[in-house]
Amino acid sequence: MTPLPPNHHGDHMKASQVNMAATTTTTTTTTKAKTASKASANANANHKQKTQMHRRSRTGCYTCRLRRKKCDEGSPMCTACKHLGLVCEYKRPMWWSNNDARRQHKDDIKMIIKRKKLSEKSTHTIQTQVGSPPGLSHSLPTSATFTDPYDRTRSQSIDSQYAFNFNSPQSDFTTPFTTPQMHPHPEFMFAPFSPFEIDVKTERQMFINDIPTLRESTTSTFSTYQTPPPPGTVLSQFPLEGEWTEQVYSERRESLTEETLNVNFFDFANGPSVNSRQVAIELDEGDQRLLDHFMQSVIPTIFPILESNQHGSISSDLILPALQNNKGYLHCCLSIAAQHYKAAMGLQGEEIDGDIMRHRYATISALCDALNRDEDHQQILEAALGLIFFQCGVGRFDDSLPDIPWHQHFQAAISLVQKLDLPRIVSDPNEPLLQAPFNMTLTAWIDILGATMQGRAPTFAHTYREKHLSPTNPSLGLRELMGCEDRVMYLISEISCLEALKKDGMDDITLCQHVHVLGDQIGLTEMNEGTPVLPFNSNGTLSPKQLTKNITAAFRLAARIYLCSLVPGFSPNQASCIGLVDKLTSVLQTIPSGLGGFDRSLSWVYLVGGSVSVPGSSFRTFFEDRVSQLDDLANYGSFGRVTCLLREVWLQTDGIYQATATSPSSQSSSTSPQEAPKQPQQYIHWRDIMQMKGWDYLLI
Repeated sequence: MTPLPPNHHGDHMKASQVNMAATTTTTTTTTKAKTASKASANANANHKQKTQMHRRSRTGCYTCRLRRKKCDEGSPMCTACKHLGLVCEYKRPMWWSNNDARRQHKDDIKMIIKRKKLSEKSTHTIQTQVGSPPGLSHSLPTSATFTDPYDRTRSQSIDSQYAFNFNSPQSDFTTPFTTPQMHPHPEFMFAPFSPFEIDVKTERQMFINDIPTLRESTTSTFSTYQTPPPPGTVLSQFPLEGEWTEQVYSERRESLTEETLNVNFFDFANGPSVNSRQVAIELDEGDQRLLDHFMQSVIPTIFPILESNQHGSISSDLILPALQNNKGYLHCCLSIAAQHYKAAMGLQGEEIDGDIMRHRYATISALCDALNRDEDHQQILEAALGLIFFQCGVGRFDDSLPDIPWHQHFQAAISLVQKLDLPRIVSDPNEPLLQAPFNMTLTAWIDILGATMQGRAPTFAHTYREKHLSPTNPSLGLRELMGCEDRVMYLISEISCLEALKKDGMDDITLCQHVHVLGDQIGLTEMNEGTPVLPFNSNGTLSPKQLTKNITAAFRLAARIYLCSLVPGFSPNQASCIGLVDKLTSVLQTIPSGLGGFDRSLSWVYLVGGSVSVPGSSFRTFFEDRVSQLDDLANYGSFGRVTCLLREVWLQTDGIYQATATSPSSQSSSTSPQEAPKQPQQYIHWRDIMQMKGWDYLLI
């Protein structure tokens, strides 16, 4: 401040006072600044300490830890994972505790990084995709449980078990399918609910001279997300983030307008669902690996149709409660896991075979003990059905380990179903059900298609007939479980009964009359169904309603082929049979294929249609293409057994066809494989091939 002249004494005094005030203000400000600086330093120290504690507690996401890279621990994704399009996991993932899985995961990440660098150098970079959701190749399935009633017109007069008096023309499948095969595979499965994780806690304890010493517990986390995209797929951001989340749920709300959603369609008979996210199961280290494999690799393939409708219900409502409360069921699942692991990894050796047989024996022992005590009927039935049905998804056709045939297990299941009075419960009009008993629905599926395996009538055929003829009986849930509408399955049951009557000596005239009546009945199920189309909504999401329409159409055509094969003098070379096979091929083109498709749910359809396909048929080319799209999955389970059986049938029948075509009586006939020779081809049934090979399969 510039001093004033001395002659202005009064003004100088005022200036001095101003100076003193300014000095005081400056001092106060400095004190406040020091206090603020000290507080800021303390805050920084506290923040630094908290950050260090936070980093000591998290030490980065598991993806960065696997890559040995520094992680900035961003939320919900770290910068490195977001940039590379990787899954950022702060919670211990299931692959972390398995060395082989960890090594494979690291290789996949390396491949993703390599492909990303190559794509960034190309002219069409990923920049055009930033901020947009994945394309149709990552379609998202919708969810519905199909509770709307169908128009079930029934006959007004019934004279006998086959006296259906309908005169309805059959639907005409004359429109060719010229739509190119576009199969958006549902690789990110978003259900009507947010995906969740389940922790399975296993405990081990060591005893020395019957004295407990060491006790360990481990927790494995299993996510209800479906299989992630294949290595190399680069997404712009995490699927459940920002605008993409809003778009997903908007599409979900739009798709749910198709049908009313009923998440409680089935009664799983296991008590309350698993909501606690943690299941405690005592296992040793080897069995823990099997359980991990079962949860990760087997469960997603068990009921794909039901899972597309009710995401997560199989794990939370059926599998996990049974694993925790049913020892027989637990050993059954561990045996199935070992069998699947052996087939998937191509393993051979006493150790894996020992695991299969040990748990298989433990399952049967638990069932026998419970049967002898005559208690826990629901649990025994659950484990018995698991022994039967899970085999349809695992194992190769040439498995040589000793096992009890599926139909012997089914005899025990039949006894339990009768003890539980399930047939009366599901067909009593005076006691309408709010939920379909899941065990009865699964029993019906095995019973109906299993009867076709053996050429006999289904055990509960009368129950299915009552439900088919009664307009008031609710659905048994076959459409929700396996994709085929209940009425068509009931008619397949009637065709099985007719085949059994044919074997018992029914005369040809009566047989043909029943064939005609059942053909009309099949035609009634086609009314107002329309032409099958690809089961995807305009937004690219899977439409479960359209999917089940397509699957029902495929089963309906297979049922027609099955019915026609009962007619005396049937030959695959007949024009009607060739036409049915061609129509079936067209319908199957509308069902999603590949690893995320539903071909493995159609083993019975492929068996019936493929067994009568002639050389040069488009069905054979189509089937081999579907096999190649499934890759290793086509080698085991019912689908793998059907593949081997069909190739053997074709080998046998093609030899007969060539011999017939080159015989002197057929020299003047056309050489086109689609035209029948003058003398009919001898028909070899697929069941005869199975008997010749010693195969005793349930192909569903």
